[in-house]
Amino acid sequence: MKEKRDPTLFEALSTIIVLAIIIGIGFGVMGLAIQPLLLLAAAYAGFIAWRVGLSWREMEEGVADLLKTVMPALYILLAVGIIIGTWIYSGTVPYLIYWGLQIIDPTYFLVSAFLLTAIVSVATGTAWGSVGTAGIALIAIAMELDINVGMAAGAIISGGVFGDKMSPLSDTTNLAALVNRVNIYDHIRHMMWTTFPASIIGLIVWFIVGLQIDAGSADAPNVQELLSQLDRAFNFSLVMLLPILVIVIGAFKKYPIVPMMLLSSIVALFIGFLVNGFGFAHGFTSMVDGFNFEMVSHILPEPNENMQSLLDRGGIMSMTTIIVTILCGYAFAGMIEASGCLKVILEAIFSIIKSMAHLISATVLASLVMVFTAGVASVVIIVVGTLMKDAFDEFGLERKNLSRTLEDAGTMVLPFIPWGTSGIYYTTLLDVSISEFLIWAIPCYLCVVFALIYGWTGFGIAKKSHT
Repeated sequence: MKEKRDPTLFEALSTIIVLAIIIGIGFGVMGLAIQPLLLLAAAYAGFIAWRVGLSWREMEEGVADLLKTVMPALYILLAVGIIIGTWIYSGTVPYLIYWGLQIIDPTYFLVSAFLLTAIVSVATGTAWGSVGTAGIALIAIAMELDINVGMAAGAIISGGVFGDKMSPLSDTTNLAALVNRVNIYDHIRHMMWTTFPASIIGLIVWFIVGLQIDAGSADAPNVQELLSQLDRAFNFSLVMLLPILVIVIGAFKKYPIVPMMLLSSIVALFIGFLVNGFGFAHGFTSMVDGFNFEMVSHILPEPNENMQSLLDRGGIMSMTTIIVTILCGYAFAGMIEASGCLKVILEAIFSIIKSMAHLISATVLASLVMVFTAGVASVVIIVVGTLMKDAFDEFGLERKNLSRTLEDAGTMVLPFIPWGTSGIYYTTLLDVSISEFLIWAIPCYLCVVFALIYGWTGFGIAKKSHT
C-alpha cells in the first residue's frame, strides 16, 4: 500500500486544467454530452488521488461525503419537478400565463420578471423554487411576446438568485452566517453593499432594453389565440391560486420548503380533479412524468403551435438528467477534495496575501476556483470560509466581510457553471443555454466586480472597533 502524501501544486493544478480542457473542447467546441466528460475528468482526478496514496475505498468515501452536502438540493429538485407538473394540471401555471400575457407590458417585462422572481425567492428562500414556479410562467410569457429568451432568462435567474441570497430562509445565506459566526441579519444587511448596486444597474439595463421591445406584440393574433385556447382548456378561477398561497403561508411560518412544496402539489392535485375535471390518474402522471397535452386533447384537437410546448412540462422524471449530471460532477469534486488537491490550490492562493486588497481578492479567487470545481455554493462557504476566518481576524476585518464575499463569488455565479447544479437546473428548466443568458444575468457577475472594488478601495468594508 502506498504511503499517503500531499499532492504537489502541479498535480493539484493539473486536475483543474484537465477539467477545463475536457469541458472546453468536448462540451464547448464539439457539443458532446457533459456527463461522460465529467467522468473523464473524474478519472484523471482519481489517477492523481492514486498517485498521492489514496485507495479506491477512500476515493469512494470522498465522493460520498461530498454528495451528502447536496442531498437537500436533490430533494428540492424532486419537489420542483412534482410542483411544476401538478401546478400545470391544476391550472395554476396556465392561469399565471393567461393573466400575465394580458397585464404585463412587454416594455417593462424584463424589469417585472426580475422583481417578481426576486419577491417569490425572498419569500420562499429558494432560487430554484421561484424559477421553477414564477419563472416557468414568465419564460412562457416571454416566448409568446416574442421577447429574447436569453434576456428573459437572465432577468428571471437574477431575480431568483437575488432573493435566495437576501432571504433569511435561504440555506446558503444561513450557512454563510453560521460558518463565520455572523448574525444572519447583519450578514444580509452587509450583502446589500454589493447586491443592491449590482441589481440597480441590472434594472437600468433591462429598462433601457425594454424600451426597444415592440409593445404591440401583446396584441398579436397568436397571443390572442393562445389566450382563447388556455381559457377553453382550463376552468380558470381564483381557486387556482391556492397552491401558491400554501407556499406563501409556509414561508411566513418558516416551515421547511420541501414539505410545503409537496403539500402545495397535493392541493393542486385536488384542484385539477375537482375544478378542471381532469382524471385523477392524470394528476399522478403529472407528478411523475409531467403534464401531458393529451390530457386536454379532447378539448383542443387542433391546439396553438406553442400550446403543447407550454403544457408538456414537469414531473420527477424531468429532473433525472439534472441529477445524473450532479452525480457525475461530484465524482470529480469528491476526488480532488479527498486527494487534497483543493487544499493545496487554496493554500497557494492564500500564500500571496499581503494586504486587505490581497485578502479580499484571494477570497474571491479561491471561491471562484472552488465553485467552478465543485459546482455548489455550500462547499465554497464551508471550505473557504473555514480557511479564511483567521486571516480576516488578523487584518482587523469583521467576518461579515468574509461571509458577504463568499456569497458574492459563490452563490451569485452558480448559474454560469455548465456542470454545476444551478447551471444544469436553469438551462434544463428554462430551455436556454448559459451563453444565451450569461450577459443578461447582470447582478450575478457584477456582485463579484463590486466585491473586488470594495476590497481595493476599502469602501463598504466593515472593520473591527478597537475601542
